[in-house]
Amino acid sequence: MVFITESLIRKRAEHNEGELSTLEEVSLHQQDIERIEHLDKWCRELRILYLQSNLISKIENVGRLKKLEYLNLALNNIEYIENLSGCESLNKLDLTLNFIGILSSIENLRDNIHLADLYLTGNPCVDHEGYREYVIATLPQLRRLDGNEITKTERILALQKYDRISKQIEELDQAYAEKRKSQVDDYARTKSERDADEKYFEC
Repeated sequence: MVFITESLIRKRAEHNEGELSTLEEVSLHQQDIERIEHLDKWCRELRILYLQSNLISKIENVGRLKKLEYLNLALNNIEYIENLSGCESLNKLDLTLNFIGILSSIENLRDNIHLADLYLTGNPCVDHEGYREYVIATLPQLRRLDGNEITKTERILALQKYDRISKQIEELDQAYAEKRKSQVDDYARTKSERDADEKYFEC
């Protein structure tokens, strides 16, 4: 496990003479980081944060980054959108190629009133029927979704269909959650059996 340490950030902040308190941009991609931590205490001035291509499974400890405008978490292990409402300046969020299957978790972005760009391409939730319409109707502040401009007509139509689509998404989310739980249970059972076999052969 790779941890976010002061020395790691200072190394990545050479352009800012290693100074953390005034750091506005930092790239921590491809570091095998599993958890977001400390940045909200050490780097309060951050505007751009690159965390793509890591092993992060949860969005956390970024809520106090009030000036954060762009957060890149593409190519991680995130399953749920959460804990971003405190990022008051967030304008662009990239969650490409994660494991987000509960589409209704985008509702947690409603308070991010400046969010204009959202990328969810490559997540299981984009396969939900009505995906684009649901996101557009849920987040009226968005201007682009997955790199495609949201037109005025598209928004009007999405709002008209919202009641029907939201019920549909709720059912699809529930089905996905059950499927995911089954996968996790199967993995845990298989791992337990494998570990037991290894102990047996060691004996």
